[in-house]
Amino acid sequence: MQMPIINKDERVFREPYIFAADVKAITLDNVLVNLFMLMRNNGARIKLMLKSGTFHDIKSLKKYFSVLEKYDNILGYSQNSDAVESWIRSSLVNMVYRGKAKENIASMRPLHLESYRIRNQKHTKDYNTADQLFIMISQRPEVMNALKSYLSIGWDNVSRKIVDSPTLDVDTAGILHLIKLVDIDTKVPTTQMEIKPILKNQANLFCDDIMRLLAYQHSIPRSVFIDYLRILTGFHLSLYFQKLVYLLPKMVEEGTLDVEDDWSQVVDLTDKLESSVSPIACADMDKTLNGLMDYIRASYAIRVMRRQITPHSSVSVALSMIKNTPVEINAQINAILQNIYNRYSAEAKTIEEMQEAEQNAKDLQEYLQYESTPLEKYVQCLMKVGAAYQLKYSRDFLDKASMKNETSALMIDGRSRKYTRRGAIGSKLLEVLVQLLVLNPKENGEFESRPLSIRQLAQEIRYRYGLIIDGANEPRFKDADIKTHLAFKDNMTALKNKLRQIGFYTDLSDASSLQKIRPRYKFNK
Repeated sequence: MQMPIINKDERVFREPYIFAADVKAITLDNVLVNLFMLMRNNGARIKLMLKSGTFHDIKSLKKYFSVLEKYDNILGYSQNSDAVESWIRSSLVNMVYRGKAKENIASMRPLHLESYRIRNQKHTKDYNTADQLFIMISQRPEVMNALKSYLSIGWDNVSRKIVDSPTLDVDTAGILHLIKLVDIDTKVPTTQMEIKPILKNQANLFCDDIMRLLAYQHSIPRSVFIDYLRILTGFHLSLYFQKLVYLLPKMVEEGTLDVEDDWSQVVDLTDKLESSVSPIACADMDKTLNGLMDYIRASYAIRVMRRQITPHSSVSVALSMIKNTPVEINAQINAILQNIYNRYSAEAKTIEEMQEAEQNAKDLQEYLQYESTPLEKYVQCLMKVGAAYQLKYSRDFLDKASMKNETSALMIDGRSRKYTRRGAIGSKLLEVLVQLLVLNPKENGEFESRPLSIRQLAQEIRYRYGLIIDGANEPRFKDADIKTHLAFKDNMTALKNKLRQIGFYTDLSDASSLQKIRPRYKFNK
């Protein structure tokens, strides 16, 4: 059967009111740079004041340092230009194709809120992923303002001068010296589209984790803070997307946003591809990946209803209309379907072409006959055209957001089909989560540090993020066999080993009550 002829505007999949990112293989540093730009400019994307065909490279940055030396802003560049170039390459910039003939600068490292001012937009694409994070963090303006305040340290935007600060490291100072010489297009939209995240609780969780991270702003180096922030953004992007894949079809089925969030996922902490817990973790990840088609179908249905049929309606209204579709809306969709059938013959000029067009329209009608409603038939047309593309890139997005196979991974797999994707918690991600979970909020909004037992940590990760390390007490494993319980026991042992490796845990006794995780930084109670 020939593909349905769908117009370009009809086949658009991205719906910011569901998920703002146009899912592709992303780079988290690019996402942070663009997020800083959105935070700095109230959600607007800023253009660079570069002449057409020009771009930032190592030579242009060295030229900036030469100009700074000429005006006595810095000293010693002329005598140490090679050392400065090495410093730029290693500490100040993110690069694409590093070490190859076509290497180029992507952007400055996201060490400061103003880092976005020096970037090559071609190499700093984030496919609107930063918009999703901005939507999430905008739900708590006090959180965004606190993060902006920390990221802005050392720079006065009015005078465009560096302000002395004891927390300003040499790399951030180098970036701030460079951006003095770079202009941006300040003509930005004054009004921005206000979007509420469809998973409000998940957005609030992201904001709460940012506030917990900010509690360490005076305790850890800036580069460590930014690394933690990068890991945290990838972690929450992955969690948000996985939950959306699971919950959106349920929302469409029930016709409401208020569905039970019972998402959970077993994670494998053993770092062994053939561990005893790996079959359970792989099965959970398979459910997410296999649910992508239902998610894509649900997204198309909502987009059709709120864009083409009932323009500018909320997602909540669209869900209600999908559940109980009025007769007049069914008539509208039937008219759209008839228009699609007619497109086959629109350009037919000969009798043979007309006969072929009529057959194609008939084949499409037969293909759609098993769909029960006009909306389902139209959505199936869109699926036929765009689902394969969305499926492929959704997996790529999930891999990159989950930092697959990195030390900060939320997902791992092997190099063959035998070892499929599974949930995991890499040692660097575990370090970030421990740093956040040893903090306890006080009534005045501040935090106090506290020790945690190993079992408390596993329970906190399960309760807060839905990630299961020990499933012995999970309802879905209540009838599990001894092999499953032994697998979870091995997973808890692996958790202890990882905590020991990253320096959070030392065996003092066999008594579980004495097996405590001690905070690295203590805050006054």
